[in-house]
Amino acid sequence: MSFSEDVSRLLGRLRPSGLLYSTYERRLLAHLDRSRLPQHVAVMADGNRRWARLNAPGETLVAGYEAGAAKLRDFVTWCDEVGLRIVTLWVLSPNNLDRSEEEITPLLGVIVSLVESLADEGIWRVQIVGALDLLPDETAAALRAASARTAHNQGMHINVAVSYAGRHELRDAFRSLLAEEASKGTTLPELAETVEIDMIADHLYTAGQPDPDLIIRTSGEQRLSDFLIWQSAHSEFYFCEALWPDFRRVDFLRALRSFAQRERRFGR
Repeated sequence: MSFSEDVSRLLGRLRPSGLLYSTYERRLLAHLDRSRLPQHVAVMADGNRRWARLNAPGETLVAGYEAGAAKLRDFVTWCDEVGLRIVTLWVLSPNNLDRSEEEITPLLGVIVSLVESLADEGIWRVQIVGALDLLPDETAAALRAASARTAHNQGMHINVAVSYAGRHELRDAFRSLLAEEASKGTTLPELAETVEIDMIADHLYTAGQPDPDLIIRTSGEQRLSDFLIWQSAHSEFYFCEALWPDFRRVDFLRALRSFAQRERRFGR
């Protein structure tokens, strides 16, 4: 065998799918402290468009969205494998809807296909969180229908944040709270005197769920960007340089390891 062939074989082993990464993944998994894993992990899957420009320059940006959706599907499986209870996937913000119709229409199609594929597993509970009234009627109806099929599933709970923004969520929560209290005959001065934090939390899109313990953001961005701004008050953050479609299982395990090694103070 020639020297160049030896080098090629070595480089092949260094690829994410090679023996080196497989061994490293197994080692990370074996040494995870299962008693310190998060219950709820949320992900800000950034970098799909940049990935498309770098890896599919002759194609439309939908190639990046499709690659990103496939990785979200992998991510959900990884979370289930380690026994996480709740996963939140942020796939679209209201600001994203301002993009051209040529871009947003196929993106919405990719999102619907992702949600339907998660629902078709028949084991996970899939919940759509976000301002669905901002979406085309056909898209919103398809998302609601897919979610409804999973209502009685007992497996991991998956929130898919579509047309989601934290400020929109708080606005909707206050509207819902005010309407509920008005129906009871509560006056505004009375509500102002009696409103408590738990009353607001009960009207969030994620009402009844524990807040995310860990929020992962990819592509090197290090900001909250109006994501889960109420629920993330005491969340731990993990930032990864990889563009989302390049995010690997080993990156996920590193995030879990980092979380398990932290001392959580919850503001104390």
